[in-house]
Amino acid sequence: MTIKGKVALVTGASSGIGAATALKLAENGVKVGLAARRIDRLTDLQNQIRAMGGEAIAIEMDVVDEASVAAGVEKLATEFGTIDIVFNNAGLMPISDVESLKTSEWHRMVDVNIKGLLNTTAAVLPYMTRQASGHIINTSSIAGRKVFKGLSVYCATKHAVAAFSDGLRMELAPKHNIRVTCIQPGAVESELFEHISDRDYADQMEELKGQMEFLKAADIADTILFALNAPKHVNVAELFVLPTQQAW
Repeated sequence: MTIKGKVALVTGASSGIGAATALKLAENGVKVGLAARRIDRLTDLQNQIRAMGGEAIAIEMDVVDEASVAAGVEKLATEFGTIDIVFNNAGLMPISDVESLKTSEWHRMVDVNIKGLLNTTAAVLPYMTRQASGHIINTSSIAGRKVFKGLSVYCATKHAVAAFSDGLRMELAPKHNIRVTCIQPGAVESELFEHISDRDYADQMEELKGQMEFLKAADIADTILFALNAPKHVNVAELFVLPTQQAW
């Protein structure tokens, strides 16, 4: 299936996997809506894509805010006519033991990792159901398959993403021809580690970087491109992607 000429919304597009995926999509002829809160970074990425001959629009969006999401989705649809692909990628990963009671971090993870994904999905779905086609890609994690110490709340959010993705696929694919893919990366070089406020866990993550070669954001972008380019009758439902040296 060709994706050239399709319109995609990428959340969390200001860095890491989101930015790399937006670039990869643009390189393959997709018109890209770059959504995140950091509009300066989005503008730089937009200019980079346009300079290489691609089409993109920077959209200042906070996925936690339903009104912000609705406005951003409408802006993208107005610019390019519709929305064919959404990559729900915005997420946070602070690490701490539950007994540390960093409840503000818990609530923020639930708000961004789960509610943000739900907000964006709800906003784009009417466009896809009207045209009886579309592809929703959700970023879960290895933490959506296995629980790790210090990541209890994060794992809970990513398990929720995996469960929602599977249910969404079962509901939408047969009825509306909308494919759903859940990406489950292992260790990837990204800004997620900058969200860790617990010094011991931050040090552990730095040590882990010395023990294996982490995936690059571009590796996940390539994986997403594979799912998008699958034949029309094929729904790549889950993709579990790990560094070769990572057991779990």
